[in-house]
Amino acid sequence: MGTCCNSSTVLKLGFLWLQLICVQCHGRILKDDTSSSDQFKNRFQRIFLSILFGMLTGLICALVFAWLVRIFVRYINKAPILKGPVVFSPKIPAKTLQSALANDTQLIGSSSSGKYYRTVLDNGLTVAVKRMEPGSPQLHTKSFKRRIQHELELIASLRHRNLMSLRAYVRESNTFFLVYDYVPTGSLEDVMNKVRENQLQLTWEVRLRIAVGIVKALQYLHFSCNPTVLHRNLKPTNVMLDAEFEPRLADCGLAKIIPTLNLPAASNYGPPESFQSCSRYTDKSDVFSFGVILGVLLTGKYPTDPFFGDTSTGGSLARWLQRLQEAGDAREALDKSILGEEVEEDEMLMAVKIAVVCLSDMPADRPSSDELVSMLTQLNSF
Repeated sequence: MGTCCNSSTVLKLGFLWLQLICVQCHGRILKDDTSSSDQFKNRFQRIFLSILFGMLTGLICALVFAWLVRIFVRYINKAPILKGPVVFSPKIPAKTLQSALANDTQLIGSSSSGKYYRTVLDNGLTVAVKRMEPGSPQLHTKSFKRRIQHELELIASLRHRNLMSLRAYVRESNTFFLVYDYVPTGSLEDVMNKVRENQLQLTWEVRLRIAVGIVKALQYLHFSCNPTVLHRNLKPTNVMLDAEFEPRLADCGLAKIIPTLNLPAASNYGPPESFQSCSRYTDKSDVFSFGVILGVLLTGKYPTDPFFGDTSTGGSLARWLQRLQEAGDAREALDKSILGEEVEEDEMLMAVKIAVVCLSDMPADRPSSDELVSMLTQLNSF
């Protein structure tokens, strides 16, 4: 009996010992599993943070690199400020032009935008030179010189039979010399002065041809150029006439280059909106200036004529034409020196109506230069 009891006790103790060992092993396994899970999580977090940090670093480096490349490209593409003659015509030798400007020049006129000179090159070519000196000190900066250089190259690219082509330009210090073809007949203002002094007869046919040529030049600037070019300073002194009285517009776009010249209202040929803000100047503003020029061709009078100082005229050429047109007395406005055949008078009266529409206060009420070409060219068949 004693032996059986002892064996039973031993078995029970052995069973308890095995249970204890199992519990300990199970605890160790659980502990190991928990530790492995924590290590996995920590390792995953480190990998994720490393990837995220690498991506952010790469993105920042890429942005910095792209910024540096952009600066470099801008620097490489920045146009250098050219010195000496910049010639756009093979007929003008650069060295000849430089020496001619320094020596033999003849003053032939002046305006608010500069002085005009006549000079003969060594090869016998006669050219007209315009001298411009921007007055404001801030306009002498490199950025402004680079901008005016770009604009002059754009102007030199304009090609139309009714435009004065820029043949070359020279920059010396803060002075620009613009070189054009020389036109011996002079400007429309010169010709109209001779007409008023009875030194020259200018028929309606010739005056109409001048008007059509001016509008065709505006049509080219407004509709064929990209971007659109606005004249901004259209007046008789900027309309040159060749030997056949074919008009050629000068100073196209110069008022944009030299801000101090962008004052069309001061010339008595500017539209009403130019008194308010030069930023509102559009192609219809050029049309208003043309309307004043057409009025000059029809009446023989200038906007500055003392005749318009009388309150009965409305105080301006535009108001006077509008009043006569509304009253049905448009014939009273016509230059007596061109009155003659009935057919021509009918054409001129139609031209007065066109001028009055061009002189509308609201830009939207004015025709475009494209429409004006059709309106004026149809007068001969009226």
